[in-house]
Amino acid sequence: MTKLNKVLSLIILVLLLVSCSKETKANFTLTGTIKGLKKGVVYLQKDGDSSIVDLDSMIINGKPNFSLQTNIEEPVLLYLKLFKNDGEEHYIPFFAAEGVTELNTTLKNFNFDANIKGASQQDLLNEYTQVMSRFNDKNLNLMQANFLAQKENDSLALDSIIRASNRLIKTKYSYTIQFAINNKDSEVAPYLALYEMPNANPVYIDSIYNNLTDDIKASLYGKRLSEVIKQN
Repeated sequence: MTKLNKVLSLIILVLLLVSCSKETKANFTLTGTIKGLKKGVVYLQKDGDSSIVDLDSMIINGKPNFSLQTNIEEPVLLYLKLFKNDGEEHYIPFFAAEGVTELNTTLKNFNFDANIKGASQQDLLNEYTQVMSRFNDKNLNLMQANFLAQKENDSLALDSIIRASNRLIKTKYSYTIQFAINNKDSEVAPYLALYEMPNANPVYIDSIYNNLTDDIKASLYGKRLSEVIKQN
């Protein structure tokens, strides 16, 4: 083989390695728009062992569009973080899977206006959070009623509000448990058991785990749930 052929072969090999490296690093893309944002920095993040890990970032200067990329091994909860130099950190959590997820929101209501389209796991999480928002609205009404009852020193009203609040908590937990069991073939099920019902009876947590499919038990959140059950 001539020197020229060796050099060409080496160049082709390097290009192939670079190409493969790029493919490995970018099996997930988050695209979207933050309406009203002129300047700032957006980050794609995930939970690390002891802290939040930055996966990608982009400076926004003029146009509110963004595109962030990373490599993920399986469906996992990621975060879109916005830094806009106001002394606060703004996050939007979402489930990511291989492919493209689109996230559109506004600067004014960064969290509440988030519209997320992508992974099937995120569709399920959207369905769950919509119901949870109704529970949260009821809880807010009870908190306001509790404040007024305390102000007026109305013990009968306070007792009634406490009973209503306890019923709401039980209903919320019951819905979460049933939702997780009904979606036993999704990573969302063990995720909810881990992070949405920290004070639930261990019997219910066991029930969710035992109903998971084998694939979901072997997933990131399935393994974490198994570890929590063993520790308890």
